[in-house]
Parts: sequence; structure tokens; C-alpha cells
Amino acid sequence: MASAEIRRRPDWRIRLIAYLERCARTPFEDGQHDCALFLAGGVEAITGHDYATEFRGAYSTTTGGFKLLRKRGFKDHVDLARHHLPTKPVAFAHEGDGAVVPTDGIDALGIVQGAMIYVLGEHGLGARPLTDATLVLKV
Repeated sequence: MASAEIRRRPDWRIRLIAYLERCARTPFEDGQHDCALFLAGGVEAITGHDYATEFRGAYSTTTGGFKLLRKRGFKDHVDLARHHLPTKPVAFAHEGDGAVVPTDGIDALGIVQGAMIYVLGEHGLGARPLTDATLVLKV
């Protein structure tokens, strides 16, 4: 269940573009710049609300991140995002929404951009088709 409704800033598109440009130049790093924090950072750029503040810099491995999430009562990073953002059908995805994309064993969180989803992985920022999404999170 999502928490209180958050609203997009009037200049959210400009802020999101600037955020994505920074992300494209920042190397992947667990606990600093990974897929879970990538979506949370996008939400912050769009709305001014960072739902993952307490997790930034608090872990340095994927395993450590999952342990911390479970300690805080979340199943995983997708569960954390779903706690803060309402879900909606993939067919109703809008630019800037979050998306859950299956990868090799662990679902990734990305940011919807038209017919594509920006995703962050160990090799940097990439894109997947929106049709790969299993769930969309309304931002």
C-alpha cells in the first residue's frame, strides 16, 4: 500500500532530464547509485520527496541492502517502492513513473520514458522496452 500522495513539481520534466544526465555519468555502486536508489532519486527529482533517504550510504553490497530492507520490514527494494508509490497497469504508464523489470533473478526498478524504461545496472544506464515491465508505480 502506498503512503500519502506525492505531487509532481511544475518543472519535473527539466529536473528529471537533469537527473538522468547525472545518472548516465555516475558509475553503479551498491548503496550509492544502484537500481533501487535510481528510482528513488527519480522520484525525488520529480516530486522533491526521497523515500529512500535512510538507505543511501547504509549498505555496500546487494546482500547488505536486502538485509537492511528486511530489518526495516520490507521484503525487498520493490516492496519499498510499492510502499511509497501506488501501482497501476503497465498500459497506463506515464513518463516519469517507476517500473519493475525482471532481470537475472532480481527485479530491477527503472523510470518510464515513453515506450522505454531507463534502467541502471552494473554496466551503467540502459533502456528496456516498456513491454518488459511487470508493474508500474505511479509517480
